[in-house]
Amino acid sequence: MATGLPTTPAARAAQAVATRFCPPALLNHSIRVYLWGTSYAAAHGVEFDDELYFAAAMLHDLSLTAPFDSHTVPFEEAGGDLGWLFGTAAGWSARRCDRVDEIIVRHMRDDVAAADDPESHLLQVATSWDVVGRHAARFPVELRAQVLAAYPRLGFGTGFLELFREQAARKPATAAAAAVGSGMADRVRGNPLGD
Repeated sequence: MATGLPTTPAARAAQAVATRFCPPALLNHSIRVYLWGTSYAAAHGVEFDDELYFAAAMLHDLSLTAPFDSHTVPFEEAGGDLGWLFGTAAGWSARRCDRVDEIIVRHMRDDVAAADDPESHLLQVATSWDVVGRHAARFPVELRAQVLAAYPRLGFGTGFLELFREQAARKPATAAAAAVGSGMADRVRGNPLGD
């Protein structure tokens, strides 16, 4: 496992934003998502933009927090908008701002191949592993122990499921609602990473 997190100015800013607005369990999830994704990429030869992926990992669930929760659009679309805003403030090009928006939105869409969009692929694989235990065979037991020791779950599964249930109740035509309706609770409870 790579022990360090990116230290570019934009990466430090993304981590600062997530640290300020995410509760500890959600912050640790975001960091684990980055670490799962980078470890998966190294094991499978996926080349990706590290700073862009880190920013997407740090910000992908920011719109589930009270200050940024949208009552009108799906959380991943609101999160994409926040990612775009972050990129603009960081001085990124218009294309790079669009990319972080796209990556965050796509993590709640149909599977994306690594060859087509490596950062979106990594975010999908890493989030689905951390939330519901999908792709368990791709994450060795030793890696799991290292990541969880550094960034424990702190009841993440229970809390995250409640956030999705709230999203589903208010926005029934969203991917979050579809996830809840398709048995997400059982998958969260069965996650080999625990609660």
